[in-house]
Amino acid sequence: MARSRAAYEYTEAEDKSIRLGFLLIAAGLLSLLGLGCCWLRPALQERGGGGSANCTVLAVRQLGERFPCTFSCGAACRGTARYPCLQVLVRTSRSSAPALLHEDERQLRNNPKCSYIPPCARDDQENSENVTYKQKYWKEKVGSQPFTCYFNQHLRPDDVMLKRTHDETVLLHCFLWPLVTFLVGVLIVVLTICAKSLAVRAEAIKKKKHL
Repeated sequence: MARSRAAYEYTEAEDKSIRLGFLLIAAGLLSLLGLGCCWLRPALQERGGGGSANCTVLAVRQLGERFPCTFSCGAACRGTARYPCLQVLVRTSRSSAPALLHEDERQLRNNPKCSYIPPCARDDQENSENVTYKQKYWKEKVGSQPFTCYFNQHLRPDDVMLKRTHDETVLLHCFLWPLVTFLVGVLIVVLTICAKSLAVRAEAIKKKKHL
């Protein structure tokens, strides 16, 4: 019995491999749990209350109202500028009523009244030029061409979005990388134990042949 127990004692390298495997297993499980709470759950909620449709631009306009935005001017420096409100009204295949288009869910939450929030610059004129450029894009380049848009019943059912914040790629990565980490950890542990078991059996067979 003493010899058997001694034979199954792991070397320092094997012990480190097993510890690494269990560490990867734990990291994979914790990552799945964390990403599931922070990303997967809200993403499924958004997708569960929404869908896609075909959109066509009806009107593109700038409102007279301007909205504040915050720009960075250094490590501990912040400032406030303003940008004009651009509205893109579209007709969707699911409804004949005009709908306001937004970039994504994040932009909708930040400013539900406008269709576009430019990168905030210190100069108000630069912000206005960015909004005007976007206005020309929707008028001249897109025009009456249909495009895919998305709606979400949980946010504003009468508005639509150009893209989803949580798309299929995000959902895939929420599962893929934690799962790969978990499987690599399991593989390391299993291979280390199997290699040790085979080595012990080979040594036992070798001793029997010498008897």
